[in-house]
Amino acid sequence: MTAAALTLAGCGTQQTAPRAVGGESAAPACPSATPTPGSTPPLTRPTTTADAPRPPGKPSPVPSATDAERDGVRLTGLYSGAVGQDGVCRPNGLTAAFSVTNPAAHDMTYTIVFDASGYTGAIRIAGPVRPGGTLRGTVAMRRSFGDAARMPNASVVSVRSVPSAEAPSESGPCPASGVRVWADQGDAAMGLRVTGLHLENCGTSPYTLEGRPQLQILDADHEVVGGIHLVPGDEVANLDGNPDVVRPVTLKPGERARSGIAWRNTVQTVGAAVNAPYLRVRARAGAAPVMVTPELDLGTTGRLGVRAWQKEQ
Repeated sequence: MTAAALTLAGCGTQQTAPRAVGGESAAPACPSATPTPGSTPPLTRPTTTADAPRPPGKPSPVPSATDAERDGVRLTGLYSGAVGQDGVCRPNGLTAAFSVTNPAAHDMTYTIVFDASGYTGAIRIAGPVRPGGTLRGTVAMRRSFGDAARMPNASVVSVRSVPSAEAPSESGPCPASGVRVWADQGDAAMGLRVTGLHLENCGTSPYTLEGRPQLQILDADHEVVGGIHLVPGDEVANLDGNPDVVRPVTLKPGERARSGIAWRNTVQTVGAAVNAPYLRVRARAGAAPVMVTPELDLGTTGRLGVRAWQKEQ
């Protein structure tokens, strides 16, 4: 599935004209004033709900299936056509309207994966959503192959959420901590999983790391998972041939460091396998926590390898 990412900012109950980060935007589909392929794109894009184009007419009904609603996210309508980042409407695309409701006691940021038969999938990052609030938005998908069905089987594939105060960031305004922390997409092969952890000093003063990041493993309900041993990364796998040595790392403003986690999805004993989506990361003792989503499937090994911080070259 080909995916695009988008951030929706919102609180309470609202409908937002989201900002595109990549791929198709979430602008509603094909109003009469929107250019079509071959015409001249607009010079500006809508920036507020008030000046955003609206879908024409009524949406098609969403098929009544269990995968149209998941973990507080609900598909509410389907529209023919999709508006791309260039502002051009593609009639063979698909736009789905959705809502996300936050039942938690604090602001949450959601990562939602959508899919539809015959179309590319899409990933949307929605938030922050206030406690008890509902955010409404749209997601656009392109035709991926052949003739898409008249009534696509659109679905919410997965929903992950993190406290907005702990949301990772690779760009944008520098957090109050003076550092950005995020996880990469990771890699998986032959039962071995590897995910990189990255830190950038976006502040104005040097930032010193020593040792390994402090980690907490969390389940789908954001509860801490016990019984997992954190071990040096090279006890699980040494992928780059470099020794996993603990040493002080001091980053000047603008410099980056990297760590990483590694685990094996193997079953060695009788018992329940551990599946935990979330990882709370503290770059050093006392650091502000950041929650990432490496989708840990640890099997029954009970071990997670953690590499020491190293400066990125």
